[in-house]
Amino acid sequence: MLNEVDHWLERRSWSAAERPLPRLLAAKRAAGPAGSVSVVLPALNEEATVGDIVAAIRRGLMTEEVPLVDELVVVDSGSTDRTSEVAAAAGAKVVHRDEVLPRLPAVPGKGEVLWRSLLATSGEIVCFVDADLRDFDTTFVSGIVGPLLTDPDLAMVKAMYDRAIGDSPAGGGRVTELVARPLLNLYWPQLAGFVQPLGGEYAARRSLLERLSFPVGYGVELGLLVDALHTVGLDALAQVDVGVRRHRNQDGLALGRMAAAIHRTAHVRQARGPLIRPVLTQFERVPGGGFVPHTHPVDTEERPPMCTVPEYTARRTAA
Repeated sequence: MLNEVDHWLERRSWSAAERPLPRLLAAKRAAGPAGSVSVVLPALNEEATVGDIVAAIRRGLMTEEVPLVDELVVVDSGSTDRTSEVAAAAGAKVVHRDEVLPRLPAVPGKGEVLWRSLLATSGEIVCFVDADLRDFDTTFVSGIVGPLLTDPDLAMVKAMYDRAIGDSPAGGGRVTELVARPLLNLYWPQLAGFVQPLGGEYAARRSLLERLSFPVGYGVELGLLVDALHTVGLDALAQVDVGVRRHRNQDGLALGRMAAAIHRTAHVRQARGPLIRPVLTQFERVPGGGFVPHTHPVDTEERPPMCTVPEYTARRTAA
């Protein structure tokens, strides 16, 4: 590991307990409008978990006594279950992906939803939280928002945690260990200190996010992290330990598609050139014996920095 990364780990890695809520609330009051916080949950068919997450945030971080979060938005990316109804009933503002920037047809993908959420929120600090988390604790929000409130030199903070799988508190994060971590160590060694580079829980200043390109699919977390490094430098990035993350683990085929999208995102940032053939073929055993190939496209589209979108700049100017 680079000496620079060793030094960064000492200075920019914390536990959520190091910044108790009273300290965060005092920092938020002192920051004024710059301390406004929006929490975004990108959601697709998450009726089983989204309500509990929303309720926990409203109960723990959006009260008169603890007004840490100013805005809680669930962006529904086309759910066919009751995700929107459950989220609204729990107290979230629900926005449908296709209603944000309607002149531009939406494409499937998590990154697409995160990108559009910048137009659907107003906070100067934007916190992303995946909507499939189980046993949710509000330190997933306060822990990563906290350093941005207390340290003006920081621009992005990632959550770090053990990734539970099944009954084990660790062992998840297979794509991280097999794809993302090797790529980062080989090509962006300054980022080798991030424990969960692909984690979906992170907070950043709007002034940074609006300048970054967003891969539309699963490559969004790696893309944002690499581009943030090049935009603001390693010392403006940090991570906070929030404990254990439990969520719905995906099967091997889904992880393969995720890995391909992440590799593609890294490839573009290495060479800034197109892939020769942006597809992934996987194999599935069928009843009666034998394997059948299935070919899937790999996400290749990226949305431009939001600050270049006229509707966004008009909205920010009006505010």
